[in-house]
Amino acid sequence: MAEKEGILANPAPLGLLGFGMTTVLLNIHNTGAFPVSAMILGMGIFYGGLAQIIAGVMEFKKGNTFGTTAFTSYGLFWISLVALWLLPSITFIGGIGSKAVATEAGFMGWYFFMWGLFTMMMFIGTLKKNTGLQVIFGTLFILFYLLALENWGYISGAWIGYEGILCGFSAFYVAIAEVLNETYGKTVLPLGKPLVK
Repeated sequence: MAEKEGILANPAPLGLLGFGMTTVLLNIHNTGAFPVSAMILGMGIFYGGLAQIIAGVMEFKKGNTFGTTAFTSYGLFWISLVALWLLPSITFIGGIGSKAVATEAGFMGWYFFMWGLFTMMMFIGTLKKNTGLQVIFGTLFILFYLLALENWGYISGAWIGYEGILCGFSAFYVAIAEVLNETYGKTVLPLGKPLVK
């Protein structure tokens, strides 16, 4: 199918699917159903990480500061999260061990807190965007704060993972809505309206 010359494709669905699918899978783990596995690590590096970075670079080319900041940042979040899990156990070429020690839960709480703070500020930007994006960023900053509180030892429970699954599926919905709405040239799946004009 020929595309219109000079028109750039919308990279948001790629970034949202990378984020959404990886978030769902990690949070199935967070419910206690499965341990962290190579599948989650692989998704974190490539689809949650690399695909979102690619989407962020594409948003840069389109002049979308919000999309560039969001997708590139969350792509690097996924890669950094995988690195936090793997670096302490990596032995480099020549048998040289990693100098990184595993991060204590309390310090991981601060990692999630900072990501929650960033996401809360980005959520404010979604008030001028559609309801779907507001749900994604709203549930995501709540998830980061819940993970911070969990790592600090204040709360626990599988319900945190279920909140994360909701967040991931909301991103999946928005991505598919953007693809189908553009493909059919009409609203197939509604995305809602901005709260702020």
